[in-house]
Amino acid sequence: MTTAEDLVNIDPNLLLVDDDAAFLGRLERAMARRGFAVRTAGSVAEGIAAVEADPPAYAVVDLRLEDGNGLDVVSRLHAKRPDARAVVLTGYGNIATAVTAVKLGATDYLSKPADADDVINALLASDEERPTPPENPMSADRVRWEHIQRVYELCDRNVSETARRLNMHRRTLQRILAKRAPR
Repeated sequence: MTTAEDLVNIDPNLLLVDDDAAFLGRLERAMARRGFAVRTAGSVAEGIAAVEADPPAYAVVDLRLEDGNGLDVVSRLHAKRPDARAVVLTGYGNIATAVTAVKLGATDYLSKPADADDVINALLASDEERPTPPENPMSADRVRWEHIQRVYELCDRNVSETARRLNMHRRTLQRILAKRAPR
């Protein structure tokens, strides 16, 4: 029986593609501690260049990047190395993009922020078995809070623009932003 460590030892090359430098650094350190030989890219162009230079066995790719769609990296990886396993991460999950990601060669689709153990379970799960659900999933309140924070950051911390995009009253948003994150 092949274990997760055996799979990583066969070909430990992992490509991480994300434009969130803090998240990318944390995930890079966590995956390196778990035995992967990690390369990182901060954009679609860098990700595609890394795939062209040396297609990795594993990839974790953010869906929305500043210069385009992370699915372009997944598609290129699948074309260069059909046996590669890719996981798509996103803060904007919906069924249509999940289906597209799987059609392009992704093995799983996870919501951000994803735990390193969840990412590894998704990367190393066999096609016959589904990865186990997370031990401590985020509460619905926490998921909502994380989404609001992400949109707030994408709007350059502009409360009015964030409220407009979330279809929320500005004062309600200000109250939410003033509170601590739920557990």
